[in-house]
Amino acid sequence: MNHDVVKEYYGETLQSSSDLKTDACVTNGLPPLYVRRAMSGIHEEVASRYYGCGLVIPAALDGLKVLDLGCGAGRDVYALAKLVGPNGHVTGVDMTDEQLAVARKYQDWHAKEAGYDAPNTRFLQGYLEKLDELDLEPGSFDLIISNCVINLCTDKPAVFRAAYKLLKPGGEIYFSDVYADRRMPESLVNDPVLYGECLSGALYWNDYNAIVKAAGFTDPRVAEHRRLAILDPLQEEKLGDIRFASVTARLMKLDLDVACEDYGQAVIYKGGIEGMEQKFELDVEHHIEAGRVFPVCGNTLAMLKQTRFAPYFDVVGDGSTHYGVFPGCAAPDVFADEIAIGNAAPVGGCC
Repeated sequence: MNHDVVKEYYGETLQSSSDLKTDACVTNGLPPLYVRRAMSGIHEEVASRYYGCGLVIPAALDGLKVLDLGCGAGRDVYALAKLVGPNGHVTGVDMTDEQLAVARKYQDWHAKEAGYDAPNTRFLQGYLEKLDELDLEPGSFDLIISNCVINLCTDKPAVFRAAYKLLKPGGEIYFSDVYADRRMPESLVNDPVLYGECLSGALYWNDYNAIVKAAGFTDPRVAEHRRLAILDPLQEEKLGDIRFASVTARLMKLDLDVACEDYGQAVIYKGGIEGMEQKFELDVEHHIEAGRVFPVCGNTLAMLKQTRFAPYFDVVGDGSTHYGVFPGCAAPDVFADEIAIGNAAPVGGCC
């Protein structure tokens, strides 16, 4: 599937989110209050052209330099621009003229709405497979986000390799995308509706894990996931038994162990992060209550103490003794039924 098909689908075929034929590019659930406040000031025209499949706005963003891959009309860019504050900055990249025209149209409007003297945003036109050709400085971003876009890319490994280079040490990609429970037949990949709806370009979940690890992200984590429904009977018939899941993931640029190793350590969350005052949520298996001693593997410790989250955690244990593999590690089942996802028992994560 080529770029022109995607440009046509998102630039001309879709005029608003109500034109979608599946719930792949729809975000379910109520965002945290701090995110809802940031989104409350988004211009109506920008908001109406939102096609994301997850919430890609993590916590603790003040002062960060952020890159949005596939920013579209800029909804996430403008929400993040509020949350990073006047000392932070957000860059959006997209290939679609019509989407970028809407985003750029409201730069001054959003800066004024946020109370800033000047916009802390910019928008670049380009392909995510060729990020190295854009005005983006390697090692300069604290956070990279993407909302249901990488599945549309023709060279997904290139996107993750470039993202790794653009991140600072300790930086992260926090992104949502659609995945399949098997590799996609070529006939479906060439279907413009299924591809434009973020389905037939979806990576097989096991291939995703292999690709991001090869790019340098040793220990990928799942922050949230849900099974997808096909709303249009014609598209459902085309897809047959293929199952899809929307996954919000985080990948951190850290020097990590291949496996989750036990060094006899624990963390205590001190609180203080807006939206996570009582409980810090790293991924689906790490919900850390404030004030409680929480045993962690070496990789999780690095994710908490070698990143922007470091000021919010104390460490118990010096890590001088290795006790083998951390107990309870399990790969996430992102294709579990909704009822299983809602159970109290964790369904994924590493430790």
